[in-house]
Amino acid sequence: MIPYTPPVAAEFIPVIDLADSFSDDLDKRKAVAHEIHKACRDTGFFYIKNHGIAAEVTGKHLEVARQFFELPLQEKMKSDGTNAESMRGYEPMGLQVLDEGTPQDLKEGFQMGIEITEDHRWYKAGMGKTAINIWPDQPEGFREHFENYSAGMIDLARHLMRMIALSLELDEDYFDTDMMTPMLETRILHYPPHPANADPNQLGAGAHTDWGVLTILLQDDVGGLEVRNADGVWISAPPIDGTFVVNLGDMIPILTNGIYHSNMHRVLNNSSGRDRYSAPTFVDPDFETRIKCVPTCLPDSGAPKYPETTIGQHVQAMFEKTYGKAG
Repeated sequence: MIPYTPPVAAEFIPVIDLADSFSDDLDKRKAVAHEIHKACRDTGFFYIKNHGIAAEVTGKHLEVARQFFELPLQEKMKSDGTNAESMRGYEPMGLQVLDEGTPQDLKEGFQMGIEITEDHRWYKAGMGKTAINIWPDQPEGFREHFENYSAGMIDLARHLMRMIALSLELDEDYFDTDMMTPMLETRILHYPPHPANADPNQLGAGAHTDWGVLTILLQDDVGGLEVRNADGVWISAPPIDGTFVVNLGDMIPILTNGIYHSNMHRVLNNSSGRDRYSAPTFVDPDFETRIKCVPTCLPDSGAPKYPETTIGQHVQAMFEKTYGKAG
């Protein structure tokens, strides 16, 4: 069994070079997995470089985000997802509250995901609602680019889950079956410069943990992301050219019996005087996947500290809660 050790209070978020994770040499892949292992035990956050996603693709994604959010509000509202069951499409400013009890987050967004109709397996398995993407007419080529980018994120997430399996001393393909038809929500976000009339405790994105397994974040050069370390101190995760920020969600402690961490993070008020754009992608195993402690993390008693759960229903409940749609 992998023993639990208290997390170290990190002073920075590590940068992990994925180049050798694509090697045919298992020892090289395990060496990268070991670096991931260390990061997951301390903060559950790390940067990745040499990840296989071309700079032209990431640059275009941020440019497409800028073009969309610069459209007049009337044009953006043509793809309004406010009344959609799954909140696909455009999300107007101040709609989400990630830190319960605080004012609305100072951001607007757009999101898409796997489409679910009433005859889809996930709908019948308990999702209980449809999820249809709502695409804008502008900017030109928006949908095609978004779908291509999302496909690349799924491939990268599958690769990262293989590295996480190795980091947990599991067979590299341990999660492969559950990642064949993964859940996906990918967003673009716009944080305008902080308005003078904002509430004193209003942030770009309030302090929160992510709900699923894996988040892959693309951010521009403005900055603002902070992560809380083991001592409760907020440390900066500044933009690093050519990288994504990867963080673990709330299902990871269940998988690892608390050995790996899902950490609080936030986006500070945008005081740069510039518009900030970012693109988080949430990729999780199949909706029906039972999340439970993996064999290498089971305690000697055989009784893990967290109960099993179904990933889809947990993520769905948290999504509705933060948008004020919980029953």
